[in-house]
Parts: sequence; structure tokens; C-alpha cells
Amino acid sequence: MLQLANVLSDRGSKYAVSGGPVASRKEADAFLKTLKRDKKFAKATHNTWAVLLSDGTPLKGDDGESGAGMVILRMLEREGLHDHVVVVTRWYGGVKLGGDRFRRVQDCVRAYLEARAA
Repeated sequence: MLQLANVLSDRGSKYAVSGGPVASRKEADAFLKTLKRDKKFAKATHNTWAVLLSDGTPLKGDDGESGAGMVILRMLEREGLHDHVVVVTRWYGGVKLGGDRFRRVQDCVRAYLEARAA
């Protein structure tokens, strides 16, 4: 598992990103369960995620951050990254970000992909 804590903050909201190899929905669920064993992540406002399985099946979860899973999925598709789950975690800071929340999700995924390639 690759995890980047405190990737960025915006108007009080804090973000982290995690990811790792998975080959099925069951493995993606297990990855999320393992992540949430850490109380900090279990108490997060949102743990949005996506994975593109090698057979082309897209899986995603918004965890209340409507549309965020699709943002992650589209980035994985563009990157051609299969069988790898990416989870963007947000701790809400009290100020609604509106459309900027999607930009923050993209920033987190980009940081993750760069760290993974390094």
C-alpha cells in the first residue's frame, strides 16, 4: 500500500490518498476495510475510491462525495492503470468547496500517480 498523508488542504478540508494492487471487487473492499482500521481514516468524512479491473470493469465508490469516484476512475482510465485501487480521503473542514472539490480529488490522484512512478 502506498499512502500519502496530508497531500493538501483547502479551506480547512484535509486530504490524503492511498492505493494498491487489487484484482477484484472483493479485494477492493478488503483494501478499504484495511484502510479504515486506522481510526483516522475510519473517522474521515469521505473515502472515495475507484479501480479499473483488467477485464475493463470499472468500480467506484463516492462515499457521500457525489461524483468523486468517477473523477478518480477517469484518471485511472487515462493513465491506463488497471487492477490498482486509488482512495482519496477527505476530512471536511467546515467550508463547502463546491466544484473545487473535484480539482482537489484530481490533485490527490495526480500526486499519487507521480509518487507511484518515482
